[in-house]
Amino acid sequence: MTKILHPIAGAIALLTILTFWLATVLSELFAGTATIVTVKSLIPWGFLVLVPALMAVGGTGFRLGRKMRGPLIAAKTKRMPFIATNGILILIPSALYLSFKAQAGAFDTGFYVVQVIELCAGAVNLTLLGLNMRDGLRLTAKRRRKPV
Repeated sequence: MTKILHPIAGAIALLTILTFWLATVLSELFAGTATIVTVKSLIPWGFLVLVPALMAVGGTGFRLGRKMRGPLIAAKTKRMPFIATNGILILIPSALYLSFKAQAGAFDTGFYVVQVIELCAGAVNLTLLGLNMRDGLRLTAKRRRKPV
């Protein structure tokens, strides 16, 4: 079950963060204020999907990697604390702040400074999660090639 849940939870987490990031960029570049307010207001609700997915991918990854060794496992293990810290200390507080500011119609310097920080931190997490997914796929391919 863990081998099935891990990639599904990872894909959900990655796609959720990608959706947040793209919705933010596209609404800021091409949409009006009402759309930006809607996007910024909905992102915290997306945490109801994202946080359990990240918990599942972290827990199942820990369980799967416990018996495995090698550079791919080491790289994945090294990335996860940074992904979690980035999310907890930067991304979640930023999303809540931006939601509050957008709903208040306060598109001031503070809003845009935090928006840039959030987009940069989100891009970092997307990259790291993508690298973890790539390495996970490589591990799966290695296991399939091994003679039993």
